[in-house]
Amino acid sequence: MSEIWQLHLGPTSTTTPIAPSPSSRIATKIVSIYPLPHEKMNQTTQKAADVTVEVIDNEQDFTAAFEIISKCFGEQTNDAFWKAMNPGWNTPKGKSAGISRMVKRYQTVTKNNSGEPNTIHLKATVPDPQNAGQRVIAGFAIWAQLSMADGQGDKPSTDVTTAADLEDLYPGNESEQRFLKQCFASFVSQRVKTLEEKASTASPATFSLDLCVVDPSFQRRGIANKLVEWGLVEAKRRGELESTTEGSAMGRFVYQKLGFKPVKEVVYDVDAEFQDRKLPPNLFMRTGTVA
Repeated sequence: MSEIWQLHLGPTSTTTPIAPSPSSRIATKIVSIYPLPHEKMNQTTQKAADVTVEVIDNEQDFTAAFEIISKCFGEQTNDAFWKAMNPGWNTPKGKSAGISRMVKRYQTVTKNNSGEPNTIHLKATVPDPQNAGQRVIAGFAIWAQLSMADGQGDKPSTDVTTAADLEDLYPGNESEQRFLKQCFASFVSQRVKTLEEKASTASPATFSLDLCVVDPSFQRRGIANKLVEWGLVEAKRRGELESTTEGSAMGRFVYQKLGFKPVKEVVYDVDAEFQDRKLPPNLFMRTGTVA
């Protein structure tokens, strides 16, 4: 799974932002573009066992999403890259800032030339074990349509400043800003290279898994599978688009079972002073043909 995740990996776009509705529930518009149940599979809600996958239509859900991401990357895997992208992630101020960045991305989703959103935020809910009859968010995912071709998706870049305000994250701290620049460029290099190679082909876009996390309390219950399956179905609906991701040590096995093929491990090209930081193992994967 992609590991940065409230960071927009493909923010540079020539497409048109979706204007927020008065209630700021942008995903309400996203839902409306999907096929009706009698036409094709309903992509707004999918159920398997007691797992429900839905397109997020409420900004309040990002509070729970950030909590889950923090448990996974801040505590479970101790991911130095993610923690650097989210300074103070385990403090009230840092949490608030992290949630705000997620909401900002949600509010500024762009559309491709077919009028479809380039970014989809998903949540997976399960019955709340503490409250009968209620449901709780157990997983979260972001799918993004990316392309170097105008109007075919958001354009990714190896330049972290297209995705984050480094001076806002680390005012006057050249060292931390440099660390993030190097990590980010290393992390997305294979993604960007793949899209550059596809730019002149008949199918220049990918529908990429930007993030997939499951609350540690609900892991190994098939929730990640459902979040990934949702996106793969959507990729087909959008014109048989190829999917890519950067699979973590935990996530890559799930993705491989669902059709992703391993391509290349991410190699972090960082200065010697950062070598002792625990950087996440990630494997670039794709559903298309691997050379």
